[in-house]
This record gives sequence, structure tokens and C-alpha cells, in this order.
Amino acid sequence: MRRFLASLALAALTIGSHAAQANAGPELVIADNDYLGPGGSNIQSVLPLLNNPKLKVLGLTVVAGDDWENAESARIRRFLEISGHRDVPVYDGATQPLINTVALTRLREQQFGTLPWKGAWGGLGSMEKTPDTQPAVADTPDGKPSLQPQGVPAALFMIQQVHAHPHQVTIIEAGPMTNLALAIRLDPSFASTAKQLIFMGGYLDLSMMSVTGNADNGSDFNLIFDPEAAHITLTAPWSRITSIANVSNDVMLTKDEVGAIAKAHKSPVTEYLVKYYVPLAMWDEVTSAVAAEPSLITKAQDAYMDVETGKGIGYGHAYVWPDSLAPRAMGVRKVRIVQAIDVDRFKKLYAGWAQGFEGKH
Repeated sequence: MRRFLASLALAALTIGSHAAQANAGPELVIADNDYLGPGGSNIQSVLPLLNNPKLKVLGLTVVAGDDWENAESARIRRFLEISGHRDVPVYDGATQPLINTVALTRLREQQFGTLPWKGAWGGLGSMEKTPDTQPAVADTPDGKPSLQPQGVPAALFMIQQVHAHPHQVTIIEAGPMTNLALAIRLDPSFASTAKQLIFMGGYLDLSMMSVTGNADNGSDFNLIFDPEAAHITLTAPWSRITSIANVSNDVMLTKDEVGAIAKAHKSPVTEYLVKYYVPLAMWDEVTSAVAAEPSLITKAQDAYMDVETGKGIGYGHAYVWPDSLAPRAMGVRKVRIVQAIDVDRFKKLYAGWAQGFEGKH
């Protein structure tokens, strides 16, 4: 293990990482996501990050989830080209969950009911024709990227970066946690060497929403797709963990609001937003925004959190405990659960972030 970690430290230097002085310069971030596109919450989540003088994006890492990993990688690389950020490196990651499979998910649907959203494994539809492994990348209207992914796997890249910048790198996780779990298992010091984890997921007390509202808004897809990875990640020794879940369901821009953003500042990015925007909850955008502007949080609650990995109806669901009841011997960690944000301020900030791009096709 010592040789392995030493080699990672050397590798970090070879990809141009430089240890920075603590508390000097912009915040360092890595955004791990299942970049379904074109458009959508996943791709749009990078807007608060890329042109932000308060942040330095060390890289974007890709994980299977909302789409197959190779398709997601192509979509975020194409967006970087459109936005004029070809300098931001993209690292391909896990193409499958640790244990969960298409076949197991089909079986659970038969036993416990249909999942409203299946991501790469059927989206909003049926899993009947879903292949077991990712197919070739299909053509999409945003075009094929010429920008290539880096040669280092996502998990190794993240390990390299936290050791190159100890206690300075914020990990923004807006997809399944497979890459993080792999990094934690490869390097037990990974989580404790990062600055913090901010993740999209950890829905609580939303069972009735599947009956009375939008069932997808009550489905914790990032955890359900890879529950074992979520358990490994949330029981790792992070200095701080922040959960963005229920709060993001009520944050949305209308098409008119997006149109107004584009009218005020025409660029390839605002044209992209208008062309591909679908009014949905801004799950991943809120997660990135909280990382960029923590003062957006107006209410939060600390609790211990873990994810069910038993093969029953609760597979992939988050559970929380107060201090007095938490099973600490099982490795559960305290999580700051964001309950409210300043939505009006978020919308103003998001408009500014979207309008901050010039970009070129």
C-alpha cells in the first residue's frame, strides 16, 4: 500500500498538479457526475463552476448512472467545447455499479414495483431491451466532440489530486458514488485527505410523493443505482459531508426565465440552454451552487446517515439517526442535510453564471 500511494503522489506531479498553500487562492473542486445530455441538470451543473473566480475546477469525472458512461463523457466534453473550456480535463470512470446489475434491477422491479427512473438502464421506460454492458455512443444533436478524455481513470485522478492538495479539494458528487467508492477502497486515506464531500442524494420522508406527485422527485436514483458505493462513501472518514436532496425538488427555472437569461446575453452557452432546456428540478445545479456559494444555505440539520444495502424494498434508500440513536460502531458519519436555500438569490446567481460564458462552437 505504501508503494501504491507513493506512486500516486508521483503520478499527481506528472499530470501537472502543484500543492497549494492552505487557504490561498480559489477553492479547488472536482465534479463527479453522470453527465446525461445534451442539456439537463447534469450538464447544467457545471455552469456555477467553470467561470467562477472563487473556484478552480481540477477536473470533471464521469460515472455511469443517468446514461451510459461513454455517452455521458461525450456529452460533457462536447459542452466544454461549446462553452470555450477545452482546458478542463475530463476523466472517464466506472461503467457499472459495484454490485447492482440490469438483471438484479429487473428482478427487484418484479418484487417491489417499478422504478420511475432507471437512467442508463431504461430511463423512464422499460428495461426489457436494456443491454448488460454499455453500447456504442449514439449521435446527438449537439455534435460529436473532438476533445478526448484523459488517460487516467477517474478514481485514480481523484486520489492523485487530494494528495497533491491535501485538505483543499472539495468533491462535488452529483451522480452515483461508484468512482468515490473505488477511490476509497484503493486508498483508505482518500476521504480524510479531501476537504469535504457535497453530494446530491439522501432523500428523506418522500414515500407519498410517488403517489400524489412526481414519483421521480421521490426516487433517490443516485443512491439506488449503486447502494453499496453510497454505503462505502458515506461511512468513509470525510472531514465534512453535505447532502442536497429534498430541498432541490422545489427549485426550477421556467422556459421563460431561461429565455430571459439568453436574451440578456447571447452566447453559444445561452443558446444551448434555450435549445435543450426542459423544466425539471435543478437537482445538480443546486448541489454545485451550494459548493460555489455555501451562504445560499438558509437551513440545515445534522444527522447520521447511511444507505440500505440489504436486498429488500429499501435497497438504496437513505436512513438517518440523531446523535443519541446512531449506530456509530457501524461507521456511520454525521451529514449536514440542507433543508432550505435562498431560491431567489440562487436564480440570480445562476443567471449570472450562465451569462458569464462567451464560448465558441
